Amino acid sequence: MKRSVLVLAALLPVLGSPPALAAERPGAHFIENWDLDGNGEVTVEEARSRRSDVFASFDANDDGFLDAEEYELFDEARAQDQAENEPAGFGRGARNPANGMRLEVNDNDGDGKVSQAEFLDNAPIWIMKIDRNGDGVVTQADFGPGRN
Repeated sequence: MKRSVLVLAALLPVLGSPPALAAERPGAHFIENWDLDGNGEVTVEEARSRRSDVFASFDANDDGFLDAEEYELFDEARAQDQAENEPAGFGRGARNPANGMRLEVNDNDGDGKVSQAEFLDNAPIWIMKIDRNGDGVVTQADFGPGRN
């Protein structure tokens, strides 16, 4: 328990702190934390870069893999982050960004753990699933009523 509290505290810079308006706008928290150049669009390159940061934060033993135990902490942190930063009811369905981070989605070879390469190489698929209008980037327009 103590370790998970420490990991969650360490993740605030990675997952972001709660912006004032993000809870009122579905997807705002995602855009604010994944749009690295601040232009309102999350590209595959930005997603891959940010996923690298996330991976490093959770690979507690620095072995290049997220195992089941590390993924448990990752799942807890994502759930807490989403509960604190997204509107009630947001996040159901395949387009929810959190769903693209799950172990079963990223474990391409089915060995029960996720390598850094697997995690980073899934960035294009992840962006494609969130990108509602198919323009190759994720913007605020890709979120909202009926878009979860």
